[in-house]
Amino acid sequence: MKRRIEKELSRRAFLKNSSLAAGSFFIVPRHVLGRGFVAPSDTLVIAAIGAGGKGADDIDHFSKSGKGQIAFLCDVDDRQAVDSRKKFPQAKYYKDFREMLVREGKTIDAVSVSTPDHTHAVAAMAAMQLGKHVYVQKPLTHDIYEARMLTQAAHRFKVVTQMGNQGASGDGVRQLQDWFNAGVIGDVHTVYCYTDRPIWPQGIGRPGSPSPVPSELDYDLWLGTAPQKSYFEGMLPFNWRGWWDYGTGALGDMACHIMAPAFAVLGLGYPSAAECSVATQYIQNWQSAYFPDSGPLASHITLSFPGKDGKPQIQLHWMDGGIQPSRPDELLPNETMGDGGNGTLFYGTKGKMMCGTYGIDPKLLPTSRSKEVQVPQTVARVPGGDEGHYGAWVEAAIAGYGSDKAKNLSSNFDVAGPLTESVLMGNLAIRSYNIRKPDGNGFSYPGRFIKLLWDGPNMKITNFDDANQFVRRTYRDGWSLGV
Repeated sequence: MKRRIEKELSRRAFLKNSSLAAGSFFIVPRHVLGRGFVAPSDTLVIAAIGAGGKGADDIDHFSKSGKGQIAFLCDVDDRQAVDSRKKFPQAKYYKDFREMLVREGKTIDAVSVSTPDHTHAVAAMAAMQLGKHVYVQKPLTHDIYEARMLTQAAHRFKVVTQMGNQGASGDGVRQLQDWFNAGVIGDVHTVYCYTDRPIWPQGIGRPGSPSPVPSELDYDLWLGTAPQKSYFEGMLPFNWRGWWDYGTGALGDMACHIMAPAFAVLGLGYPSAAECSVATQYIQNWQSAYFPDSGPLASHITLSFPGKDGKPQIQLHWMDGGIQPSRPDELLPNETMGDGGNGTLFYGTKGKMMCGTYGIDPKLLPTSRSKEVQVPQTVARVPGGDEGHYGAWVEAAIAGYGSDKAKNLSSNFDVAGPLTESVLMGNLAIRSYNIRKPDGNGFSYPGRFIKLLWDGPNMKITNFDDANQFVRRTYRDGWSLGV
């Protein structure tokens, strides 16, 4: 069955990109039927890959948009899908998204992907190759290479895309943009982004003893692209985030929310350099514990972005594990920085501003300026704010690729792709930091004291080749991105 599904997907991808497509069995997307054509329905038929946890929340939002019909559910773990199956009893249920796409491709308009990070790219790409619009949870992908491929594929297959960092559609980010566009804080040279994550185990070794696989879980399907390793209790449904084979750590979990305001305000592209320091456990004889399978206890990453149009270079600092930047002098002693555990600070040549997670509660510093300073609204608001993030994608998918609604989505892949690449650049720095090599006296750490120089267009570290292994991982046999 698995081989047949893969063969069928390859065949359909070929048809999609050839002159034979017009004569294939695909339903022609409504946006190519021409101006003046009135579709039979303004309903978007959605298939959800990942039906529990955040996936269940996404499904609810699409349904509440009024135009999203949840017609298919897919999850490798029957336990996670229970509530969604009860809530949408009419939706047909699958375990393997590849089988679902092959069998139901004629009916599906769009696909929502809310799985562990290591499956995002293959699920999204399989849907896009069949001409399906996609909504993909943050981070967009597990690897930098995957993010670049999805960004390019959105245009190649002419599909409407959105990443699930809903704060990108919030009013808070747009208020920050208005202040910046009005020159209130001048040219920004430094940004601090910080979080209290991880709130799952990291900086530990993988358990030595495997656990029985729950009967409701298809563990082989859950592994997907990841290496074949034994299941252990506690990995699912949440703690996979701390393991590099599956998750992307604190950065992957929160940076697409917390770094997004900086990208929106400053129009950041690819970083030119990255460096980091990490917190690790120590064992006897003053030796640092070495746990290459999981993320660190805490980290501080610095990404450098070239200045544009004569503007200064921007240093973006990411801090996790509870590490926070020093409080700005303008912030009163009892005032909350960001939202407490998380936030973003902008340092400009004329002033400072801050916000919490998702860009919420934007403030100029000192905070009294927030009400005193009046500037024109330069960025259109999304109806419904961050809640409208979902409905905006549904509306854009109905309008079709190339429509104004699709072009104006807050986190389409032209926006989400470069943001995700920069987030994952931080993880590349973390993993390079702990590269060990024999040096005759034990081990040296050649990546620890290096600033990594990044060639963004070519996706390559230019001064430390060992780091390039983290740009693109090798998939397990039987899995492919299909590009």
